[in-house]
Amino acid sequence: MTRRRGRGLPLALGAVAVVGIGLLILLPLAALIVRAPWGSAADLLGTKEVREAFKLSLSVSLSALALAVVYGFPIAWLLARVSFPGRSLLRALVLLPMVLPPVIGGVALLVAFGRRGVAGQYLDDWFGIRLAYTRTAAVLAATFVSMPFFVITVEAALRGVDRRYEDAARSLGASPGFVLRHVTLPSIRGALGAGAALTWARALGEFGATITFAGSFARQTQTMPLAIYDFLDTDVHAAILLSLVLLAVSVAVLALLRDRWLGAP
Repeated sequence: MTRRRGRGLPLALGAVAVVGIGLLILLPLAALIVRAPWGSAADLLGTKEVREAFKLSLSVSLSALALAVVYGFPIAWLLARVSFPGRSLLRALVLLPMVLPPVIGGVALLVAFGRRGVAGQYLDDWFGIRLAYTRTAAVLAATFVSMPFFVITVEAALRGVDRRYEDAARSLGASPGFVLRHVTLPSIRGALGAGAALTWARALGEFGATITFAGSFARQTQTMPLAIYDFLDTDVHAAILLSLVLLAVSVAVLALLRDRWLGAP
């Protein structure tokens, strides 16, 4: 009797897991594949609107990745290597966009850098720079939501580095820059690649902050997620195909990170 009860719980949990995977993951994804207009896929994906959205998405996401690396690595290094009062609070603030609804991030950026924003009004009055509803705004929105993925991945890697090698290099007279380039960075090469891939994928799929801070203007700020949203009203087949393109990118990123970040066997 006890043995049967012991088997019952795993079977019940397994059944619930199978139903959950089927209803919440596999069914929606399968629906996209089944409803996709494969016969006209080449024509739909070759339209000017789709090509422009795809090129803009690549440009915006790669620019966001560059900013995330430039600013994210020093932040990750600071959080991993320097002890100071308020470090936990700073880490929470840096990682906040990971859990913050993206539209709130867009509102925050608009209030900060909009034409009448806290900083935007001075950029406009003093330098004639207007960020809101421009391609630059799309880049900033994508960076805002994606940079925490780079920071958290690289910080964890920096914490795990055996610092004896760095100490040995310094004891032999190596400069801090030499130690960073030839000891530290090679030690976290995998984490840098994983963090960059996650950051780029998140930037590529950004929607809420972008539409709030940059708007959805064709050939200016209309990235692929925004184009999908607009196509739902005008051409649902194009929306499905673009969704599959982003889905394929996401699957490719997860496959790339399978061993480095997910820890799968």
